[in-house]
Formats: sequence, C-alpha cells, structure tokens
Amino acid sequence: MGCFECCIKCLGGVPYASLVATILCFSGVALFCGCGHVALAGTVAILEQHFSTNTSDHALLSEVIQLMQYVIYGIASFFFLYGIILLAEGFYTTSAVKELHGEFKTTACGRCISGMFVFLTYVLGVAWLGVFGFSAVPVFMFYNIWSTCEVIKSPQTNGTAGVEQICVDIRQYGIIPWNAFPGRICGSALENICNTNEFYMSYHLFIVACAGAGATVIALIHFLMILSSNWAYLKDASKMQAYQDIKAKEEQELQDIQSRSKEQLNSYT
Repeated sequence: MGCFECCIKCLGGVPYASLVATILCFSGVALFCGCGHVALAGTVAILEQHFSTNTSDHALLSEVIQLMQYVIYGIASFFFLYGIILLAEGFYTTSAVKELHGEFKTTACGRCISGMFVFLTYVLGVAWLGVFGFSAVPVFMFYNIWSTCEVIKSPQTNGTAGVEQICVDIRQYGIIPWNAFPGRICGSALENICNTNEFYMSYHLFIVACAGAGATVIALIHFLMILSSNWAYLKDASKMQAYQDIKAKEEQELQDIQSRSKEQLNSYT
C-alpha cells in the first residue's frame, strides 16, 4: 500500500462529526469564558465609577462577580478535558474505526460508559441552556442603556431641556441596592458613560459571550446526537456479537457430531 492510499485509509477513520462538535464546543466555551471574564471586570468598573460610588453598596455584587470569574476558570478547564474525552470516545466507537482496524468485541462496561456519556451530555446541555439564558440578561441591560443614550443623541432631543430628564436607574435591575448612590444617571452624564471604552467593550463582549454560550449549546446537542448514535451502534454490535458466538458454537457442535458419526461409521466398516 502506497503513502497516498495509507493516508486516505487513515482519514477514513476520523470521526468528523465528533471533530466538528469538539471544535464548536471549544470555540463556544472559549468565547463565553474569555469575553465573559473581561466583560464582568468592565461592568464592575462602570458601577464603581458612575452608579455606586460607595464601595459597601456593591460589595456583595463584587464578591459574586469575582466568584463567577473563578467559576469561568473551572468551566474552561472542565470542558477542555470533556471535549477531548468525547472526541476520543468518538474515535473508538465509530464504524470507520471498526472497518479500519478489523472486528472488535464490545463489552458491557464499554456500553455502560457510552450510556453514561449520553446522560452526562444531556445534563450539561440543559445546564448550558440556563447559562445561555442567564448570559442574555447583561446584554438586555446594556442594550437598554445604549438605546437610552441613542435617544439622547437623537436630533429631536439633543440640546433641549428634556435631555436631562432621560435617565437610567441601574437599581431597578436588582444588581445594586436601592440605597446605592447615585444609582441613577441622567442626560449628558449618561451619554458620557455610553462614550467610555469600558461601556463599549463590555456591551460587545457580553454579546459575544452570549453567542459563545449558544454555540456551546449547539455543540452539546450535536454531541448528544453522536453519542446516541454510537450507543445504538454498540448495542447492535453486542447483539451481533452474541449471535455470532451462538452460531459459532452451534457450528462447532455440528462438526463434533459429524466427526463422531464418521468415526463410528469407520469402526463398523
């Protein structure tokens, strides 16, 4: 076999569906964790500089955000390992590997592990749906602030006395207490916040983080379909293996009977 034929045969053993799902999962988790971490830090800076000048008013929020940043580190590490494990599981259960390396025997332990991955991926998919919904909350909050700034910048309101009556009260979102000062920003001060680099970066990073969470959900659904297919393949392979073992045993018994019959016939003759 030449080098080209060997490469083609090796490429035929790659589980491309698992590979695509792994790349999508890694990309989604990387976007969510990286952009979410930086966006959370920018949100704290905006709150401290403009909406809550007293540190004690947002002390709890700062601790929660710091805890979320540590959780992001754990999520990134876990899904890096989990994605590699699922990719390896895809390599060893795909039918292409069977054709490449010959017949192999499935065990009850292997089928149990494959079923466990199906269940765990389903649980993680449901959890990431919640993460995707939660990541849309800061996007909604920043969008409301941005849209209010656009109203202030519009020609109909720009330069008029009514500009100072257009306000955003961040306390209504529940992220800081109602006694936080100032908590409410109006008019030109609000417009200046929207023009800051922290606001611009945090807003767009939250959007990218939300998109990353959505991509992770799609990747886990893709993984769930692949794992279910692989589990069904292993189940059918085990049934075929049991059938072949029984058939081989029956054929061996038939050969033994025929051999004994021939021996008895030869003894009579």
